[in-house]
Amino acid sequence: MEIKGQVAVVTGGASGLGEATARRLAAQGAKVAILDFDEAGGARTAQDIGGVSFKTDVGDESSVAAAFDGVIDALGKPRIAVNCAGIAPAKRIVGREGALSIDAFEQTIRVNLIGTFNVMSYAARAMMEQEALETGERGVVINTASIAYQDGQFGQSAYSASKGAIAAMCLPAAREMAKQGVRVMAIAPGLFNTPMMEGLPQEVTDGIVANIPFPHRLGDPAEYAQMVCQICENPYLNGTTIRLDAAVRLPQR
Repeated sequence: MEIKGQVAVVTGGASGLGEATARRLAAQGAKVAILDFDEAGGARTAQDIGGVSFKTDVGDESSVAAAFDGVIDALGKPRIAVNCAGIAPAKRIVGREGALSIDAFEQTIRVNLIGTFNVMSYAARAMMEQEALETGERGVVINTASIAYQDGQFGQSAYSASKGAIAAMCLPAAREMAKQGVRVMAIAPGLFNTPMMEGLPQEVTDGIVANIPFPHRLGDPAEYAQMVCQICENPYLNGTTIRLDAAVRLPQR
């Protein structure tokens, strides 16, 4: 799919992987709509790239529905949707003095998994209502998993579960939407230089980088955005999860 001229929806576009993706898609000529709970950050990115933004709680279907109504009114129906919104709390299943983390688990599943499903659902429906391109495509949905879905670390049960489900639903979703010409892909990023990582002490970051084979550094969000665009442009990529991780495998902790 040629990116130029297409409408693209990016969740989590206020920062990190989502912001880099929104900027790259806009630079390649897409009309970009940002959906983010961070209203000010989303608006700032949208202003920079000539797009639009909508404050959205991706885990709330009514919020997603309203956002898509806004996107379609402002820009038209999307052919590209990229899910980058997510949270990554670190919680033990049973913590000190027997404290449970069920509330954190529910919140993580709601934002990461249900949020991804909500946005994918509304995006796919809008894509299916469009005329097919010359290639037969009507659109592409790109979801964000994580290498934690295979290499989950201590305290990542909730996060790994949410990202594992995103990876697991990639193939059945792609199969379901194949007749309508909508592709579904997932990217499982490794250790990237995002606001989540920037908040760590330097010695912790150094320890993380020491485990990355090559390139021996944290990933640049622009490299994630590059992968998004490569998926959009290559119509034979469908129904799979791509690890983007510099060959790293996460240790137990």
